Amino acid sequence: MQLIVLLLELLCASATAEILETIAQWPLLDFALPYEREFLNRYRPENVVPTGIEIGWDRIFVSVPRLRAGIPSTLNYIPRNLPLESSPQLQAYPSWDWHAAGRGDLNCSMLISVYRTKLDRCDRLWVVDSGVMTSIEDFRPVCPPKIMVFDSKTNELVRQFTFPREVLRPNTLLTNVIIDDTAATTCDDVFLYISDTTGPGMLVFDGATERSWRVVHATMYPHPDFSTYRIGSDTFELLDGVVGLAFSARLGTVYYQPLATDRLFSVPTTALQAGPLPFGEQLPVTLVGKKSSQGLALAVDPRDDAILFSPFTETAIAAWQPQTNQQRILAYSPEKLQFTAEIRWTERDDGNYWLLSTRFQKFFRQEVNARDINIRIMRLVPMQYQKHPILNSFSQPYFPPQFYNNTIGF
Repeated sequence: MQLIVLLLELLCASATAEILETIAQWPLLDFALPYEREFLNRYRPENVVPTGIEIGWDRIFVSVPRLRAGIPSTLNYIPRNLPLESSPQLQAYPSWDWHAAGRGDLNCSMLISVYRTKLDRCDRLWVVDSGVMTSIEDFRPVCPPKIMVFDSKTNELVRQFTFPREVLRPNTLLTNVIIDDTAATTCDDVFLYISDTTGPGMLVFDGATERSWRVVHATMYPHPDFSTYRIGSDTFELLDGVVGLAFSARLGTVYYQPLATDRLFSVPTTALQAGPLPFGEQLPVTLVGKKSSQGLALAVDPRDDAILFSPFTETAIAAWQPQTNQQRILAYSPEKLQFTAEIRWTERDDGNYWLLSTRFQKFFRQEVNARDINIRIMRLVPMQYQKHPILNSFSQPYFPPQFYNNTIGF
């Protein structure tokens, strides 16, 4: 009788739940390397950890920054039509010719180190190249940071912009990007909001005029009290500033968070687009809420403007609607959600959420175990889409009511 009651509780708790569906997974990333000795000799799979994904109609783009030595290609793709839980080889995008840095040739007209990308509504891939090699080991800025735009249909470079020195800092590291096309009349006249994690600050790019400027606020800096992270039995320390970005087009708001903080902030896009701040003027930043622990990935559901985030210690994906204060846990897995680097609301997949999760802490501490699954690309699939809902309900653990209310507050 107790077993039947427990089953009913699980089913009720999962009635509106999402299921974590693993699209691809790897112990260590594998590349379809060219037959060139330098690529093969320099490749260090234990140093390769992805930080960003973007979902196209027929492929998934995977960004792999050069955190340490031994990264063959920094921008890659895999096909979407894969059997679940596959471990496909990564293909360099748009071709291996663009990744000479993987064999030691630092050509600044090519791709150096990419953290994240975004597709626009014209199916063009906007790539922000940080220009920094081995950012964890010795932080070597080898090329000016730049924006590169590729037509995903032809894989041709259609636009490029190099950031001027006056908007950069000696330790600038561009890690995330938002495309704001709410007022755009062409594919080009968009605004980009780009996080400078170690600067710290935010760069704004006006696509119509090709002007760029920097905005800074104290909330974009790391908080030293939150520079130690706990994931399961692992701890690591990293004093990183603003990196998580999300955008609500309807509210005209950019949400952001440093890595080293438990807080979430917002700024209106009108303030970002207004140009460089006059001396002594403050950016109008709002404290949105306080999370249960630090996190990186952020997203906004454009259907109701709920904010999705992933607190590290709780190894969960949480949703919070600031206007109503409604909260719920979308997914929880100490195994699969150890370090969620990306949450993507995907227009090219009926609005499903896609996730990139890694054991970054293991790579960072150089303790990665090649026998474990350390990297996963997943998506959140609504329960009603599953063929066997009773069996699949067990993949969602029961969450006590207080857990829902402890992920974010004031």
